[in-house]
Amino acid sequence: VVGAHVTEHALVLQVRDHGPGLPAALRGREQTLFDKFTRGQAESATPGVGLGLAICKAVVSAHGGEITAGNASDGGAEFTVTLPRREPPESTEPIAISD
Repeated sequence: VVGAHVTEHALVLQVRDHGPGLPAALRGREQTLFDKFTRGQAESATPGVGLGLAICKAVVSAHGGEITAGNASDGGAEFTVTLPRREPPESTEPIAISD
């Protein structure tokens, strides 16, 4: 499930699933999921090197935002991205209009 809403100062994006949620071993340490080469389950048949969430964190941080992970109250994992709202930069490029 993907959702979004705005507040006065931020855009908030939420992505959640209805699976088993984050492993119990991560409770209280959810932010470690965003470290390079970290995977949610130590032993898994699913291929991957644990860079996807680290890349997400780098992109969100580059935009001055925050990303968090946790378990939803009714089951499943939930990831939340919060990006600050601000005025867009003024363009220094001339705008070309063609007919």
